[in-house]
Amino acid sequence: MKTRIERVLRSTVFTLAALWLPAGVLAADGMTVIESEFDVAETEQRLVEAIEAKGMGVMAQVDHRANAQTVDLEMPPTRVVIFGNPQGGTQLMKCAPTVAIDLPMKMLIWQDGETVKIGYNRAEYLVERHGIGDCAAPVQATMKKALHGLAHTAAGD
Repeated sequence: MKTRIERVLRSTVFTLAALWLPAGVLAADGMTVIESEFDVAETEQRLVEAIEAKGMGVMAQVDHRANAQTVDLEMPPTRVVIFGNPQGGTQLMKCAPTVAIDLPMKMLIWQDGETVKIGYNRAEYLVERHGIGDCAAPVQATMKKALHGLAHTAAGD
């Protein structure tokens, strides 16, 4: 359980980050969000191609909009791509088995009005959330770089 000081400090850090980062970059707690130049389908295809080009595997692609339509509900295009690399993921799970709930990695692609966005959990967030500490520092650095690169490649940056 976090102490009051830890909660206040964390809240202050996130507030300062939100003020410093460009609008829309920091979404939900621990999540990075960027805008894509492409529609949802093309962004997803670009992401899958980038993942495969890096030698990682795509485990699944979830179409939330299509799933909603099976029960006669409507929603904007919303896709999740689930992917990973056992080389990095295993190292993280050896440090903290609970991180397995967040692995393999995921990227969310969705239509928000006229804008398409890509979101993913930051590597630092996963390390903090699961108390991994310095145990997997090299993996964390690699994951951070990979997630950033994949999202920006898919978005057309």
